[in-house]
Parts: sequence; C-alpha cells; structure tokens
Amino acid sequence: MSVAFTKEESAETASETQLPDRPISDHPNLVTSDGLRKLQDALREAQSAYEATQGVEDVNERRRLGAIPLRDVRYFAERVRTAQVMPDPTRVDIVAFGSTVTFNRSDGRVQDYRIVGEDEADPKAGSISFVSPIARMLMGKSVGDVVGTGDKEIEILRIS
Repeated sequence: MSVAFTKEESAETASETQLPDRPISDHPNLVTSDGLRKLQDALREAQSAYEATQGVEDVNERRRLGAIPLRDVRYFAERVRTAQVMPDPTRVDIVAFGSTVTFNRSDGRVQDYRIVGEDEADPKAGSISFVSPIARMLMGKSVGDVVGTGDKEIEILRIS
C-alpha cells in the first residue's frame, strides 16, 4: 500500500470522526424539572452509545462509529452543566415560563402550548421554546390580551 493512499484514507477517516460540535444557543439554558431529566437521560444514552463503540477492534471504524455519540456527549454534558431549572409557575393570571397557554388564532384555530426550554420544545407535542416568537409575544400577558398584528393576531383564552 502506498504512503499517499494511506494519508488520503486517514484524512478521509479524520473528516468522518472529527465532527463539529452541535451549536449551543446564546440564550440562557432555562429548563423545566422534566426538561432537566430529559437532558440527563439523553446524556446517559449518548455515553452508553459511545461506550458501545469502544469494543470495535478496527481503530478507524471505532472512531467513525463513535463520532456522533461523542459529539452528543459533549453537547448534552454542556446543556446539563448550564441548565437553570425554573420553578413551575405559581400564578395562572399571567403567562410565564412553564405556563400552558390556550389561544385563538385569527384564522379560528385554537391551540395549546406549554412554554419550555429550547431542548425540550416540541411543537407537535404541544410545547414551544421560551425564545420562540410566539412565546416571546405571550410572556407577561393575561387572558383576553391580543398580541400580534393584522392576520397574525392571537387572543389568549386560558393560562394554566
């Protein structure tokens, strides 16, 4: 095997095994207590996935298989380290982090969303990040308030 071929293969393998870190938001890492548990679970899963790759004999294959789990370990370790657990809201008269808000869109749709941390947000499951445009409009508002403009207005119907 030529040295040139070996170097090319090593460079190719290196690009597969040295993945860039997942981007981390500049916003504070606010989470619910459930959100922190989910981050801790994700960290454990990533650690287990990485450990499982360490039994592979071929060093290049081991590095390739471990690249994504190792990147996830770095990400979730940082998110757990910087997590700021927010208490559940004690009031239901004003929208706050952790509130579930029911609102009516100008097109007639009624939607419910819980305002949570960035990593735990899942709009399809009924949760949105506190930094999302809708959450930012809703924070600090009360039942009956209308936010937005024109055909993008929403009226707050309930806070829980």
